[in-house]
Amino acid sequence: MTNEQLYLAIGIPAVLNFGFIGMLAALLSARLDAMEKRSDARFGAVDHRLDAINQRFDDMRDLWRSELHRVEEVLDARLKHLEER
Repeated sequence: MTNEQLYLAIGIPAVLNFGFIGMLAALLSARLDAMEKRSDARFGAVDHRLDAINQRFDDMRDLWRSELHRVEEVLDARLKHLEER
């Protein structure tokens, strides 16, 4: 076996293996990017729903505050009326 044959016997499989590993890495990277985009889309939708829920809670808190303020005014008026007696 000559040196050239030895170089070809070792070199060609090494180059092919590096090529296959490179293609596998590119495929894996593309798959991971696709999974990341899908998860971002899903969690983006969840964030949108959470914003809507938070807005509802804020609206309910404002409603309760206004109702409690009204009840407080009514109780103050009744207490004043009782104190005047």
